Amino acid sequence: MGEGLGDALLGALFTQSPLGLQLYDPELRLVRVNSAARLVREVPDDRILGRSLREILQLFEVTDSDVAERTAHHVLESGQPVLGLPLRFRSPEDPSVQIVISVGLFRLDRADGSVLGLACSLSDVTARVRAEAGLRLLADAAARVGTTLDVFRTAEEFCEVTCPALADTVTVDVFDVVLRGQAPSSDSPAGNMTMRRAGFRSVAGAETQGVPLVGEVDLYPPDTPYRTALDTLTPTLISPLRVDDGWLDPGRRRDARIIAAGTHSMITMPIRARGLVLGLACFYRWRDPIPFDRAALELAEQVTAHAGQCLDNARLYGRERSVARITAGGPSHPRTSVEAAADLAQAYLPTGTGGGWFDAVPLSGDRVALVAGDTTTGSADPAAMGELRAAIEALSDLDLPPDEILERLHGLASRPTQDIDAEAAGDAPDAGQPTCLYLAYDPVTRLCTTASAGHPPPVLVLPGGEVDVLNVDAGPALGRGLPQYRVTERVLPEGSTLLIYNTALVDASTDAAAPLPDRVAEVVAVPRASLQATCDALAAALAPDRPQRDAYLLLARTRALGPDRTGAWTLPNSPESVGVARRRSAELLRRWGMEGEIVDSTALIVSELVTNAIRYAKGPVELRLIRGETLVCEVSDGSNTAPQLRRALDTDENGRGLFITAQLTQRWGVRPSDRGKTLWAEQALP
Repeated sequence: MGEGLGDALLGALFTQSPLGLQLYDPELRLVRVNSAARLVREVPDDRILGRSLREILQLFEVTDSDVAERTAHHVLESGQPVLGLPLRFRSPEDPSVQIVISVGLFRLDRADGSVLGLACSLSDVTARVRAEAGLRLLADAAARVGTTLDVFRTAEEFCEVTCPALADTVTVDVFDVVLRGQAPSSDSPAGNMTMRRAGFRSVAGAETQGVPLVGEVDLYPPDTPYRTALDTLTPTLISPLRVDDGWLDPGRRRDARIIAAGTHSMITMPIRARGLVLGLACFYRWRDPIPFDRAALELAEQVTAHAGQCLDNARLYGRERSVARITAGGPSHPRTSVEAAADLAQAYLPTGTGGGWFDAVPLSGDRVALVAGDTTTGSADPAAMGELRAAIEALSDLDLPPDEILERLHGLASRPTQDIDAEAAGDAPDAGQPTCLYLAYDPVTRLCTTASAGHPPPVLVLPGGEVDVLNVDAGPALGRGLPQYRVTERVLPEGSTLLIYNTALVDASTDAAAPLPDRVAEVVAVPRASLQATCDALAAALAPDRPQRDAYLLLARTRALGPDRTGAWTLPNSPESVGVARRRSAELLRRWGMEGEIVDSTALIVSELVTNAIRYAKGPVELRLIRGETLVCEVSDGSNTAPQLRRALDTDENGRGLFITAQLTQRWGVRPSDRGKTLWAEQALP
């Protein structure tokens, strides 16, 4: 009776059990398998029986097959079972089918203790793993999306969270009116309105740019999934996507990119919040062979819903901030200190027109950007001006040169007429074309880099009292003519004062016929207690009468970080340079009176950044340390390829450098240059 029960149990295991079971001999060759193992039952027995474990793992394209093989040998040798080993299988017949298996391994021994073989139990946990991954993605989105009230940053965070967790490429396009604090109603057809690219992310790498670029405008063509999703406000799943689909046009840049990448499935998802439609999120898979399905569509809908709320919060904040800052005339305040680069003073004479504004934006390496704008007429659309200011802040974070920033702003101001709806185009006054001045100052090199879009040039007061006009080649106002802007560079003596203003200030003067430098020289010739006192005196002298429109004056007295605050070295492109850079950095910090954790963390950051430059670039490497408001480490090389932060796997030997740097610093980033790039990182000073 016992033997009969044993035979019945053995037969049930291999014919009736819902749990997959495989038996291997002591040489780890498959000798028996039951029919419950998913994917295995799709392959004839003669294709797998007698094969080695390694061949079986290769046949089913098992992820981490080396780990599985090492674990099997360990169990066979030690006799210690292993439970819950996760493995991912692919079907040999259809690589797009992937499942996750929880594997249990235990050794089979005879009564005399000799090894009979290895038993392997297989449990399909695909649904559970997928559900857990979806919950992790939603939790990650809740924690990381919406950390700021900025539309572009929120869109970027959304793309970072969902790529590659959900898709190989993710794009976010928002209506231009969203950037002005408006949005079309959810029951209005929105497919024919101009969209602006606000976010893009691809597994192809950080250097890969989308079509269109972030910040550029575009219109969705009719009879495409994009227009369908916006017109019907319904998510669209295309799986499979074929190159011969009628809506794909190889002559369109966006479609050509989709075809060239080999995209096999996509999702278009309207971004909605509070009864409004804000834009469109698109998800593409081209590297991951598993196509999107209904479960992926539902997950994309959930995570996009959260992003929609965050984007709408940013829209509402941008609208209120625009009105408060521009209509009321209040200048913005820099997010971090710019005192290492310059002392600032300001005077603002508001009239309620909201035409003039200025900002001081901190840049990497203790640099500062002084930005000023105005309109060519006496009125301004507060939301439109707020849109430009928000774009300037976002572009400044990218460390782009002044001329390129103005070129991108020109595209923002050159909005197609389709973008303006009937309500906005009604009886609104002509706001004219905005002007803009962008000036970047580096306190280490004392280099002032300036570009102008129709804005008056700054007046320069040298330390000895000599007054001059900074020679800046002014291009066209934003949105007018061709975006041709030139950069003017000048090294300034320490203690030079830059006067940045708008035409409303000097037009209001009763003595406008006198040259501006002469009028400035009269005021600055009298010593005053502070820079702000000088600024107030200049504003009173240049505009004694109430101006007809908003007038302002910004003074920036430059500072310099001398050799006692900086250290710079040129290192050969060799592995030995890493140790040299680490030693010299530590020695310099100790000369600056720093000890302990800051020295250790700086040595580690320098090591990682120099290693990255040597590995991926050619030619010498430049290392610079700056002790200003923060401790800045900069490594420059000749490569134009920007590194990408990623989380390395436990089994990876490389790939942790930027992740370590990000954990040890307040901020880090990449600054492009004419001859390559500079990777920088900032730490708080002890």
